[in-house]
Amino acid sequence: MFRIAMQSLAFRKGSFLASFISLFFGATILLACGGLMETGIRGAVPPQRLAAAPLVVTGDQHTGNKVLPSRVRLTDDLVTTVQHLPGVQRAVPDVSFPVVPLNGARPAAGTDLQGHGWSAGQLAGYTPGEGGAPNASDEVLLDTALAKRLGVRTGDKVQLAVAGRQQEYRVSGVATGGAGVDASAFYFSDRQAAELLGHDGRVDSIAVVPSTADDGALRKALKAAVAGKAAVVLSGDDRGTAEFPDALAAPTRLISMSAVFGGIAVLVAVFVVGSTLALLAQQRQREMALLRAIGTTPQQVRRMVVGETLVIALAASLIALLPGWFAGEWMLGRLQDGGVIAPQVEYHEGWIPMLVGGAVSLLSAVGAAFIAARGAARARPAEALAEAALQRRWLSTPRLLLALLCFAGGTALAVVTSTVMHGTIAASTAGPSAMLWAGGLALIGPGLTRVLTAVLHPVLRGLGGLSGYLAVRNAKARRIRVAGAVTPVMLATGLATALIYLQTSQALVAHQVSTDLLGADAVVSSATGGMAPQTVAQIAGLPGVRAASPYLTSEAFRVTPATADDHGNVDRLPVTGVAADAADKVLTVRPTAGSFDRLTGDSVVLPTSWTAKKGQEVGGTVTLQLGDGASVPLRVVGSFEAKPGFDTAFLPAALMLEHSDTGLVPQILVSTDPGTSTDTLRASLGGVGGVPGSLRATELSTAKAQSGDSGTSAWINYLLAGTIVGYAVISLVNTLIISASERRREFALQRLVGSTTAQILRMMAVEALLVAVSGAFLGTLVGVATLVPFSLALNGSPWPQGSLWIYLAVIGSVGVLTFAATLLPTRMTLRTRPAEVIAAT
Repeated sequence: MFRIAMQSLAFRKGSFLASFISLFFGATILLACGGLMETGIRGAVPPQRLAAAPLVVTGDQHTGNKVLPSRVRLTDDLVTTVQHLPGVQRAVPDVSFPVVPLNGARPAAGTDLQGHGWSAGQLAGYTPGEGGAPNASDEVLLDTALAKRLGVRTGDKVQLAVAGRQQEYRVSGVATGGAGVDASAFYFSDRQAAELLGHDGRVDSIAVVPSTADDGALRKALKAAVAGKAAVVLSGDDRGTAEFPDALAAPTRLISMSAVFGGIAVLVAVFVVGSTLALLAQQRQREMALLRAIGTTPQQVRRMVVGETLVIALAASLIALLPGWFAGEWMLGRLQDGGVIAPQVEYHEGWIPMLVGGAVSLLSAVGAAFIAARGAARARPAEALAEAALQRRWLSTPRLLLALLCFAGGTALAVVTSTVMHGTIAASTAGPSAMLWAGGLALIGPGLTRVLTAVLHPVLRGLGGLSGYLAVRNAKARRIRVAGAVTPVMLATGLATALIYLQTSQALVAHQVSTDLLGADAVVSSATGGMAPQTVAQIAGLPGVRAASPYLTSEAFRVTPATADDHGNVDRLPVTGVAADAADKVLTVRPTAGSFDRLTGDSVVLPTSWTAKKGQEVGGTVTLQLGDGASVPLRVVGSFEAKPGFDTAFLPAALMLEHSDTGLVPQILVSTDPGTSTDTLRASLGGVGGVPGSLRATELSTAKAQSGDSGTSAWINYLLAGTIVGYAVISLVNTLIISASERRREFALQRLVGSTTAQILRMMAVEALLVAVSGAFLGTLVGVATLVPFSLALNGSPWPQGSLWIYLAVIGSVGVLTFAATLLPTRMTLRTRPAEVIAAT
């Protein structure tokens, strides 16, 4: 049978090209997911400034399996300890802090630049070049690229916003060298850098240069020296995370995302490839019936179909190796552009993910082929010949059972989503339910297509006249093949609608909940980044200002230690920092117990879902690990009713600033007297702040609109939707082209009995309308079954959040593709003379 399979491939090149295209794109997606997973597992972040140090000591940014949002810094006495260890040649402290070059009150070269001590610059291979090293407190050294951007040279003066204030520095020199360092930076004297960091007695990392080539013993000594401290010893590519701690979140995100991508891609591939193969198998039913009639067994027929698919899948997987590698790198680049993954993470894809991705692609293809060949292989010869003409059988016991399992699973996830889940976490069960609903509808697609054809019959007949009548009759006679075209339309519509509205609903509701807590009239921010804490008092003293409060957001963690009976746990809790004396004027929250007036020192206002637990009620004490990993016992001074699934806690702003990266205030909430407009406030800000003229006031409603979505979830969901829906769209076009090309003989006969080209095109347009409407309707059912439980869990409303234009755009795009993929191949087929078609077939 394998020889027959190979001969079939040679004879039906055009038909099998459709299978190849579907399998190629499926393999490409799976290989890309494999590359993303290996990238996440490796988590490779090559060092730059610290590359010359084989070992780096830095703060441990992990608490349990979670990454702390702020940098964990080391005490500077650890530098002395490390320096005196045997085998240490140099121990170089490294610090990083934001620096903004100014042109008046505006940033002159962006707000993403950093300042460091000159010792770290020397370690990176920089030399003073023109000029000398920075020694005085008012001197700074720039690399050549940054000096060129700013248009300065040695001896010039530069205005910098650093530590929340504007300062003038003399350019002591322009550094050269620094091979392998991508980002430009400002270099200060070590003493000045430590002062500008704003955390006395602290350093970010310690670069360790051994005195011997063998650093194994030194590594052990360093681990012993930091034992019991929140510090780790890094080597190899792990050293890069000391410079770029944001990259530590990449492994978890990439591994989970690639697993979800890959899983959904496999499911879509099974349906998409299975639909394509089923259509091809239906085209060959007479051929298979004749094989059965001459004594071929069902197993032989099945082996022939599976063998053909295996050959095509193997070729598709091999050809997809290189595009899969580039696709994975491209996807990582888009995630990095969106701020989901740190840009310093390097893409890796070795032979293992390629082998696994190829194997999974082959298995999914073989599974789809086995299902597609099952009906033709089991039919009796006489029945198979009849089936080739009438095409009526489609439902089998395994198909029905699998459909029922999909619907049961979707129903179970819907119940769990709407009754157990709260907040954005409901997406973890809503997302998989979309695939289950889509899978169930795809399995009973021929039956549903028959019902929808009967319902749409009067409308289509009225719209198309005789052409509409012929289209409906064709659809009834070919309902299984029509269902093969409806399935990808349903997948594209349903998955796009569900995944996009899942994201927009999460983003809009989460943003609405967070901003509904705010009762301020305006928000003040700075064009140069953070503001010095004393700026809050200056704004509070302006005419027409009732109250002003710092506004900070971060995360805290409650760590439950492991015991003999419990593995322990780390609970994440979003936290907001405000000032106690202004809280009642800038917040809408009203405590159910306690008071915001007592939110000073080491204290916290918790949501009632937390205070309901023993030991965490108002008046008690709860120990939270703040953003920089510091465990702080906090007095519970109040509680409030938070929206289910959106718990947050309030901390004193001063406490959060102490444990933040920069110690600067990102935003200030301002409540104004009646009659004081935002324009009046804006005019009063001209001389306030460390950088005069840099402050800007925005109305709270405008600030809500400008704050945008959560970048992480948005990019992941949109990329997932785009990738999977794109694959479904390719299958849709593929399927419709196959279906149209298969009917060459039918079109020729119609033309021989008097039908014109325009009449046939109108008939096919009506059929395309039937496919588009049926697929869109079923896809809408998938979206509704997914989004209604999710919306109930998220917001208590059955309606998803987001513009109606999203749904209309999805429907419109899929509809246009359906018509184009139907009419264009039909028009090309009709170019051949009818007599030539009949003679050839």
